[in-house]
Amino acid sequence: MGKTRMEAFTDGVLAVIITILVLEMKVPHDADPQALLPLLPVFLSYVLSFVMVGIYWNNHHHMFHAVHRISGAALWANLHLLFWLSLVPFVTGWMDENHFAPLTVAAYGAVLIGAAVAYTILTRVLLRLHGHDSVLAKALGRDFKGWLSLAIYSAAIPLAFLYPLASCGLYAVVAAIWLCPDQRFEKLIAAQH
Repeated sequence: MGKTRMEAFTDGVLAVIITILVLEMKVPHDADPQALLPLLPVFLSYVLSFVMVGIYWNNHHHMFHAVHRISGAALWANLHLLFWLSLVPFVTGWMDENHFAPLTVAAYGAVLIGAAVAYTILTRVLLRLHGHDSVLAKALGRDFKGWLSLAIYSAAIPLAFLYPLASCGLYAVVAAIWLCPDQRFEKLIAAQH
């Protein structure tokens, strides 16, 4: 089965998620620049969430250049990923509204690890479909960054109950790891052409 509709649907859902994220930010009722200071933590969590969703969109886009077909299992795996990403605006807002209370920061991490696990499942489904000698398999390699991200999230979630801001720092570390675009797919696909 072709991949075009799934890619278009994913792009649309991620665009809506990003739109909802920005709508969660409340406008101050004062034109004084000082009125923006209390919004700084809200803005920083928005930036982190925006970057996280953007990273998934970017990596999904690159990965699907190496994918030639999908299956019903791939459709469900992709919906699983979108489920977790659709929760990002909720947990971001909950965390902001409660001033980074430990439970809310842990819930934010739970959604992030849910998305990371879902993305890993999607890659495994696609690998099974395309084979271990495919461009996809070569580009993914051992997926060190993916496994490292899961380990950091696993540490950050319990840490949120002791040091919520340190936990947020670890979430930002994962974003920083992925912020540089993954060149594996681009290089292998360019080499094929």
